[in-house]
Amino acid sequence: MGDRRFGVLVLPDVAWPEMERRVRHVEELGFGVVATADHLVDWTGPTKPWFEAWTTLAAMATVTESIRLTTLVTQIPMRNPALLAHQAATVDHISGGRLEVGLGTGLTIDPTNEMMGIENWSAAERVARLEEYVQILGGMLSQPETTFEGAYYDVVGATTEPLPVQSPRPPIMLAAMGPKMLRIAAEHADIWNQMSFAPNWEEQLEEVAGRMAMMDGLLTERDRGTGSLLRSYLMFDPEARAKGGAFAYYASPDVFADRARSLLALGIDAIDLYYPVVPEQVPAFEEIARDVLPELLR
Repeated sequence: MGDRRFGVLVLPDVAWPEMERRVRHVEELGFGVVATADHLVDWTGPTKPWFEAWTTLAAMATVTESIRLTTLVTQIPMRNPALLAHQAATVDHISGGRLEVGLGTGLTIDPTNEMMGIENWSAAERVARLEEYVQILGGMLSQPETTFEGAYYDVVGATTEPLPVQSPRPPIMLAAMGPKMLRIAAEHADIWNQMSFAPNWEEQLEEVAGRMAMMDGLLTERDRGTGSLLRSYLMFDPEARAKGGAFAYYASPDVFADRARSLLALGIDAIDLYYPVVPEQVPAFEEIARDVLPELLR
């Protein structure tokens, strides 16, 4: 852990030929990881096109060669942990051992819950469930048989055959921003992902710095080296939607470079970007990949 890398989140909201083109484009540009999002529908517009995450991830594995694959992030209410373990093991085999399993609690405002007819757990219950979920998932991805009895989930003699390609298992990434989630990430995650919804860049950096310090303390309490956890950050722009999808950090390569350097200076190891929504920003995205990232990776 601790190696710098850059990744791209490609939303599954376009026709598959375009989705495939974007994923190939990301790999060709030299990014280290490509991700997709996990909702039943686009929660901001439920009638818009939207593909399912894990079948999309499997398809992404077949049209790429070396880039790592993940979800930002899989919502635990949508799948039983034993089912997800088998999905993850399958994708790890299809990809030749390139999977990282991204997990999160999901959103209480997501219409997925009502559409699927599943209970919309409170935020507190989601956090409690995730702690059990990640233990079941970790067990089933690393050993032939798993039994777990918890307050929310029970699995009895759950088998995984074949086990994933990666040993001891594919890395598990937890999306965590609040204190309880940070504790779970410090305990169970290989990769910790965060983002900020603060209204401006300065406040986002301040929020990230506070979480980083908190995570350092949690790792120290557990006698876990601070370098044992890869720390990733998804660059979000809260004003992008109002601007037709244009991201502030694609205004120019220099703007991106300044923001990326600020994150790296705080100790972030991995920075994830959104694939440009506005076609006019694709040239800046390509220039960043070609000219800026090699400098930042030195």
